Amino acid sequence: MSADQVGTEAETASPAQTSQPVTHTAGDASQKTTTVGGATNASPAAATPALPPPPRGFSPTAPEGFRVTLYAEGFDKPRLMAVAENGDIFLSDPNAGAVYVLPDRNADGVADETLTFAKGLDQPHGLAFHDGYLYVANTGSVVRFPYQSGQTKAQGAPEKLVDLPPRGGHSTRTIEFSPEGQLFVATGSTCNVCEETDERRAAVWVYDADGKNGRPYATGLRNAVGLEWFDGALWATNNGRDMLGDDLPPEGFYQLSDGGFYGWPYCYTVTAGQPQVWDKDFGQADPSVCEDATPAFALTTAHSAPLGMAFYTAQAFPEAYQGQMFAGLHGSWNRSQKSGYKVVSIDPASGEVQDFLTGFVQGNTVKGRPVDAAVAQDGALLVTDDGEGRVWRVAWVGRQQVSDSAAR
Repeated sequence: MSADQVGTEAETASPAQTSQPVTHTAGDASQKTTTVGGATNASPAAATPALPPPPRGFSPTAPEGFRVTLYAEGFDKPRLMAVAENGDIFLSDPNAGAVYVLPDRNADGVADETLTFAKGLDQPHGLAFHDGYLYVANTGSVVRFPYQSGQTKAQGAPEKLVDLPPRGGHSTRTIEFSPEGQLFVATGSTCNVCEETDERRAAVWVYDADGKNGRPYATGLRNAVGLEWFDGALWATNNGRDMLGDDLPPEGFYQLSDGGFYGWPYCYTVTAGQPQVWDKDFGQADPSVCEDATPAFALTTAHSAPLGMAFYTAQAFPEAYQGQMFAGLHGSWNRSQKSGYKVVSIDPASGEVQDFLTGFVQGNTVKGRPVDAAVAQDGALLVTDDGEGRVWRVAWVGRQQVSDSAAR
């Protein structure tokens, strides 16, 4: 689905309901689920994040032992985050044309204030720190600002490094750095299904850190909004095509490789890890094309729109979450029964997908649209919600503390 076209529905709020995590079989694109138990206990050495008071009114629901609180609010369209070396949270807001800083100096689990690092940008989206700079992906360019630890306001205009095809059907751009310092840029397609004339579209390109020597790295990705290096590889979320009904194609998660082709617009994954299938809109099938397409390693329900993601590498959560991918499912706009509207965890080894943060939708009533996940310096998971202009915080506190808090 088109992640940049999903904010148009008129939707009203309803209170969240309690739920436990749900397991999805990696190769099953349906919504059949099996309920499983809560998280395992964390090790004694795990850090215990601060415990701000629960929010009044709506809050999403996490598995037993986790506490969900409001970290910051009042944004127009909060999207992707980056964590500075001192722990400050940087946040992009494309509608405001701004990048914000959300410091938590007293470590109480709530942003002390919202500071504007830069404004007047052209739909800023992807953020990344590298070698003394904050890189920002606008819709039509990648720019960078000099940055020193603790800095909360840009000094001067940014330096433009890369020209990108602006706007189009998918207007957001995502950036990521490899451990070796290569800059990766994801740009979505102009359309639902088409053969692009600009090879930068529906692809991830790689550049030197100064924006030079750009070339295709991965192609056939209709809209890869989530992009992150982990365990020696580049991983991506992807928004599949629309107009094939409620259940096709399922949304996919991919491990990328240099020169890899991932199917769009000709093929798509139906079963995780298995060969892709031919898209009927392209007439008679050419089996060789789909044979060359790398399938998704994990799937979730069609049109649920996986966007930003983060791998959990801190120690505050239970051991079962170590090395798991957390991804925001923004939610469907064209499905008879809504899908997405939650944060899921994905096991990169098995492809198993589990619900993690839910309650953003009950029936056809929507109370938020998760976008990105980021691991804060204290080990809590931060989640942006561009439907309600908020940033949520999920911290492990143990089952007893959650029970005691509810009793009060």
